[in-house]
Amino acid sequence: QVQVLESGGGLVQAGGSLRLSCAASGGTSGGTFNTYAMGWFRQAPGKEREFVASVNWSGGTTYYADSVKGRFTISRAYGKNTVYLQMNSLKPEDTALYYCAARGRTTVAARSQYEYDYWGQGTQVTVSS
Repeated sequence: QVQVLESGGGLVQAGGSLRLSCAASGGTSGGTFNTYAMGWFRQAPGKEREFVASVNWSGGTTYYADSVKGRFTISRAYGKNTVYLQMNSLKPEDTALYYCAARGRTTVAARSQYEYDYWGQGTQVTVSS
């Protein structure tokens, strides 16, 4: 079983920055963190969960939602089994509960939440205007 734990959320003013971290541990037979594609999603109150960013197993391929492109950066640190989401130029509309997710069956990054097998509990990001 894979455990996923997010951290780094908080309250920030518009225009500010935050860095979210996602630590993954455990693994299935044939898979470890180094082979998982990872993704970040978010859910604002009253809205559906939406894709934010994803990265493949090597870190060489990344995808971003149009709403965060140019402001957010996803990266991974293998020695720490951690994925980061650097968020710059934050806007009030970025306020949401941010989730980290892992794909245990493939190394390929994906945009759909239904492609992910393991989820964290989320970390709250609040951007004040």
